[in-house]
Amino acid sequence: MFSYLIRRVISAVILLLIVSAVTFGIFFLLPKIAGQTTDQLAQQYIGKSPTPADIAAVKRNLGLDKPVYEQYWEFLKGIFTGVDYKFGPEAARCHVPCFGYSFKTHIEVWPEIQSRLPVTLSLALGAAVVWLVSGITTGVISALRPGSLFDRLSMGVALAGVSLPMFFTGAIALALFTYQWPIFERSDYVPLFDNPLLWARTLVLPWVTLAFLYSALYARLTRAGMLETLSEDYIRTARAKGLGERTVVVRHGLRAALTPLITVFGMDLGLLLGGALITEQVFSLQGVGAFAVQAITANDLPNILGVTLLAAFFIVLCNLVVDVLYAAVDPRVRLS
Repeated sequence: MFSYLIRRVISAVILLLIVSAVTFGIFFLLPKIAGQTTDQLAQQYIGKSPTPADIAAVKRNLGLDKPVYEQYWEFLKGIFTGVDYKFGPEAARCHVPCFGYSFKTHIEVWPEIQSRLPVTLSLALGAAVVWLVSGITTGVISALRPGSLFDRLSMGVALAGVSLPMFFTGAIALALFTYQWPIFERSDYVPLFDNPLLWARTLVLPWVTLAFLYSALYARLTRAGMLETLSEDYIRTARAKGLGERTVVVRHGLRAALTPLITVFGMDLGLLLGGALITEQVFSLQGVGAFAVQAITANDLPNILGVTLLAAFFIVLCNLVVDVLYAAVDPRVRLS
């Protein structure tokens, strides 16, 4: 198990390096290919009506006049060690992890992301708990009673949940439960440790709305996996040996059906941790997703680059956790 884990960690690190190189190339190499000069790129750090001396100083301090591979090495080194930028007699320290400075606000990228990360973490992790519990429970009950009224109703609701876009269900939820019936009043995000009850109350509606989309998918996947598993020979053998129905369903049936769900869950959670763009916009949550939308709207390349690398990190991390869970659920994975 330890050697398997080491192999997966090494693969994850290599993948992150590849992603960072490709992402850096997209943001800093493609503009040059498209015809943007280093003077134009440097001008975005200065503002209106810069002098040639100002542009030359920014190019020198930020290394924009260096080859792309040297710029990438300095960028990668800055993530782990930080960077000192000199502007005349003054020097500015970009702390670890350094993703550079915003074109528009001239503030470090990482502190901006870090201040918004608790909102996205609260939204993604809370919604994940809701959709896992509701989706898997619904799928198991439907598989145990195929063709029943519950099965037909739950799969119909699941089909609607998969089909309806997030911005539509979010708007309907706000119209009904905030404006028509003020059960969940709109308020700004409250940190967990400041007021846990108000934190949960603020996020209940986004959790349920986001979980409605994902739990529908998980219910259908769980039902299909359980129906296939419960028809296997070893399930009939377990029942013939006199094992209790709960033991057969949970220990033998559900465990085997969880394998494809683990893969989907790792990808879904990784994407949400990188920013739930639509949900945060609908419910006015100032998380990483909203920060990404603002950066894209303002064409703020350092902010976009920081969010992209953060999302890639979460996706790779979640896939690493999925690989470890695979090995725990199915010992054959460790031996392959």
